[in-house]
Amino acid sequence: MNYHFANHRQVRKNLLNILQTTSEKDLLTIPDGFNNNIYWNIAHCVAQQQLLCYYLSGNQFRIDKYWVETYKKGTFANVDVKQSEMEDLAYLLIETSKILMKDFDDDFFSDYTPYSTSFGIDLKNIQDAIIFNNMHESIHYGYILAQKRALIAEGLSL
Repeated sequence: MNYHFANHRQVRKNLLNILQTTSEKDLLTIPDGFNNNIYWNIAHCVAQQQLLCYYLSGNQFRIDKYWVETYKKGTFANVDVKQSEMEDLAYLLIETSKILMKDFDDDFFSDYTPYSTSFGIDLKNIQDAIIFNNMHESIHYGYILAQKRALIAEGLSL
């Protein structure tokens, strides 16, 4: 699993870089043709990791429930996000990756409720969830890059 955790850390570093180098205006603008903004996509990755890994294994979230409820699948972007929340998200991107690795190494995920994703992929255990989560976060990273290009094309980017 070390390979998969290394991939997870890298995707999270890429997301953190976007969060820290993109203007607040660009993070919160929903480009034409999109349902959510860049910020929502980043926060959604943190929320879904908690659902896929912790909820489905019968464990408590490692983050405040606010993040899961606000950014889970089916939610929509808030365009009025405080700077302190953005700073919290930057922290969560890195810390939830570290915590997941530690919890995995400590055999924290002894049970897992099988789950069929909207991609048609069946998750049977925590290993499946971690691997799928990497794919899920990578898709959102690509989506974010498309949003950045759309903002530039629309002349909305700073």
